[in-house]
Amino acid sequence: MQALASDNLTVEKEELSSDSLPDFSSESYKDAYSRINAVVIEGEQEAYSNFLDLAKLIPEHAEELVRLGKMEKKHMNGFCACGRNLAVKPDMPFAKTFFSKLHNNFLEAFKVGDTTTCLLIQCILIESFAISAYHVYIRVADPFAKRITEGVVQDEYLHLNYGQEWLKANLETVKKDLMKANKENLPLIKSMLDEVSNDAEVLHMDKEELMEEFMIAYQDSLMEIGLDNREIARMALAAVI
Repeated sequence: MQALASDNLTVEKEELSSDSLPDFSSESYKDAYSRINAVVIEGEQEAYSNFLDLAKLIPEHAEELVRLGKMEKKHMNGFCACGRNLAVKPDMPFAKTFFSKLHNNFLEAFKVGDTTTCLLIQCILIESFAISAYHVYIRVADPFAKRITEGVVQDEYLHLNYGQEWLKANLETVKKDLMKANKENLPLIKSMLDEVSNDAEVLHMDKEELMEEFMIAYQDSLMEIGLDNREIARMALAAVI
């Protein structure tokens, strides 16, 4: 089993000068944060529900999947506290719409027992995106949110690794379904990033860096699953075509 990436992760500790950080008290920051904070809250809430559904699809791992889901619920509570700390009300209607296409795809796959698609969406796509985004955010977060996010990102590697290991063990039989699920869902990640890019910029998170970090994490995950370089390149093209 792959060693947890968090085991050898060294979060950047470089000191940032005060002028490189956003003004956490400004109205523009709070306005943008109301949507970004809502997105992470909704993402963790949906992840909780998704893991409970995965426990039904993979009953032999139900206990572990429920445990992972409870971790997501704890993350959600932590990010709610981040919003309260800045006196920001998260824009939850925006966040629900933001995730709607990806979440609906998960639910449709769950209804027909498509474990491969469910795992790709939750454990590979969403977790790769969350890990990369959280790493970028940690460098520019307010002190309270930074502490919360550093704890969360460590846990997310456990969720990523679960999906990697299941897909790796079953790759011979699920590869075709994995390719299909990738083609349908990877483009959604790019469109979702485009939707919040302006707000991310206000938080001093660069859109190009976010996408680059995500694609690196995603392709590394596909390699761990056992896909070869040609297959990974073909799958990655779905993000730009």
